[in-house]
Amino acid sequence: MRDFRARRVVELPVSGIRRFFDIAATMKDVISLGIGEPDFVSPAPVIKAGIESLERGETHYTSNHGILELREAVAEQIRKLYGVRYDAKTEMLITVGVSEALYLALMATLNPRDEVIVPQPCFVSYVPEVVFAGGVPVTVDSRASDGWQVRPADVERAISKRTRAILISYPSNPTGAVASRETLLEVARIARKHDLLVISDEIYDRLVYGVEHVCFASLPGMRERTVTLSGFSKDYAMTGWRIGYAAAPAPILAQMAKVHQYTIMSAPTPAQRAAIEALRSGEPFVRDMAAEYDRRRRLIVGGFNRLGLTCADPRGAFYAFPAIAASGLDENAFAERLLQEDHVAVVPGSAFGRCGAGHVRCSYATATGKIEEALRRIERFLAKLQAEPGAARAPVRRAVRG
Repeated sequence: MRDFRARRVVELPVSGIRRFFDIAATMKDVISLGIGEPDFVSPAPVIKAGIESLERGETHYTSNHGILELREAVAEQIRKLYGVRYDAKTEMLITVGVSEALYLALMATLNPRDEVIVPQPCFVSYVPEVVFAGGVPVTVDSRASDGWQVRPADVERAISKRTRAILISYPSNPTGAVASRETLLEVARIARKHDLLVISDEIYDRLVYGVEHVCFASLPGMRERTVTLSGFSKDYAMTGWRIGYAAAPAPILAQMAKVHQYTIMSAPTPAQRAAIEALRSGEPFVRDMAAEYDRRRRLIVGGFNRLGLTCADPRGAFYAFPAIAASGLDENAFAERLLQEDHVAVVPGSAFGRCGAGHVRCSYATATGKIEEALRRIERFLAKLQAEPGAARAPVRRAVRG
């Protein structure tokens, strides 16, 4: 019998994140710094709006594009925050999370063998989604010494006659990097010079600490060649509601809506109502959560650096990306042994691209007490490694003061 599996799917590896979660799920007393999900419950008014929608019997499809009131509210939010104007009727689409929005953007814009430049480290789905859409991902490494911002010159060197688009994401998962306006202006110049589309995943736009988030479409000449992807999962602690959106010029948006029409129909109705309420009353909750993440950020980054696990300062999202060279292990062995021996789950940095080797991703979207205990366990783990025969590692310092 023939092998009926699609080769392009078979040849892609499974997510490098999932394996560690699956192991951790079978163990007791595990502190997970692996999952990229807010530990906060959705704000009470949001939950109430979703319940009331169900109680009103809103269990049917909406417009393929999404409830117009929600599209108008999203368009107003983008205008208010970043000064970019979108027509809610023709340039805005409500999706099942940002994952669907990315899928639609790639499916609607790529022809077979078109190349997409993907700076790494990046979220694990970017390269596979380009492949699923028939494109060819061309990865470009970024560096800890640059604060994990991609170098525009590296992007330009990667451009070929087949290049169609650049896929960027700031604030970054997994590094927490926030690209400066100067860096993004250079990327924009390159996109204009070579007539490229930019797909900008901005799902963590409100979770920045002491720096500015730059909406890529707000840069000169970029609104008409940018697809902006964002949503409610991270900023509003609404991961399970599965509500995202895409904003794009009408000709591109129309093709994205066509793919959406044939594959999804519409995003969940009660979740759309909850998202309307999030935009109406959620701002204080967003600010409070961001302030708490900032406190946790300083705790975990300070702890890693005191332990000798050098960590660039993440200025957005809720991830730290420490180097683990001081342990004497590679990132896979470090993550496996730390989980098995001291019950702390982290993700090997190479799951996010080759330049993530020698690092691990740690989410600080978990309670302060758990972060402190995780740091103590990592300290204990490093001390054990130092005591192993033949070990030649730096002395372990205390991660948590006091």
